[in-house]
Amino acid sequence: MSPRSASVNEELRRRSRERLLHATVELVGKRGYEATTLGDIADRAGTARGLISYYFPGKRHLLQSAVHRLMHLTLEAALEREPRTEDGRERLARAVDAILGLARDRPRLMRTHMAGILQAEGFVRCSEQQRLAELLRETVVRYGSPDPDTDYPLLRALLMGAVVAVLLPGAPMPMARLRAELFQRYGLDWELGVPPDGGPPGGTFPSPRQ
Repeated sequence: MSPRSASVNEELRRRSRERLLHATVELVGKRGYEATTLGDIADRAGTARGLISYYFPGKRHLLQSAVHRLMHLTLEAALEREPRTEDGRERLARAVDAILGLARDRPRLMRTHMAGILQAEGFVRCSEQQRLAELLRETVVRYGSPDPDTDYPLLRALLMGAVVAVLLPGAPMPMARLRAELFQRYGLDWELGVPPDGGPPGGTFPSPRQ
């Protein structure tokens, strides 16, 4: 049997890494961070335990990479779903709804992710985070930002703040209210994106800022 080519080996490594990321999202979302071991993740992914250390310097880094991948895939799916559009305001609305939707649909996972960012290790910059950043920045560009290098970090901070507010134990903010505030800030009509049932808070939606 001839040895595998470099491209085949690279593809196998990519698939192994993605299986680890997917398994992390599944297990931490179900069991929580502390109850999920690296051995559990390797078993779920069907890979050797040593591969985790090869790809990731630690469990917290693995989790952040896994959640950033999930966020990127969720955002990409929202932006490209049918009917596809190049309208910058619709795409920004879809982006906001996609990220808030993760807080609604995967609260344990997203709460764990946000808590990890605030710990000593801080914000992990990895390939998954870079892909997410590129997609968010592109969304800001298509929205028509005159200064995406300034407006992208602001959008990221606003989305992170909204996720924390939705998930804050004991005092969560209603997601519809946070969505309304973000939409008003960016001059987005309530009907854009995936509006929640029941209409805007209070029954009326403020006029978009000019």
